[in-house]
Amino acid sequence: MIKDFLIINCTGKKNIIAFRSDNKYFIERFQNNIKSNTYLVSNILKFLAKKNVKMNEKVPVLVNLGPGSFSSIRIAVAVAKGIKIVFDSELYGYKGSSLTDFTPKNIEKLIKKKLFDRKIKPIYLD
Repeated sequence: MIKDFLIINCTGKKNIIAFRSDNKYFIERFQNNIKSNTYLVSNILKFLAKKNVKMNEKVPVLVNLGPGSFSSIRIAVAVAKGIKIVFDSELYGYKGSSLTDFTPKNIEKLIKKKLFDRKIKPIYLD
């Protein structure tokens, strides 16, 4: 079972980053605009620094695969794949409909019911 993780929920509507470490949730909502997509990596780094949390190696990353803005989802998947490469992390995708409301309780349900998939098939090559 996944214990600690980073979750990226950027679909162009309610953009949220969350991190779970030692049973504590840290959630950051950020503004929806073109710049939020452009600065997603920067937003993640600032968020982790602000919460004084360090991204350890092999921390799994969960990313919302939609539905939502095509560009926002592509950027989120690309960032998640970059984190996977740098930290040798597991990468999982989930459907936005599986997480109706972005709360720690619902995230726990998503993980316990294993409503995510290891096979992320973006339209570009791996």
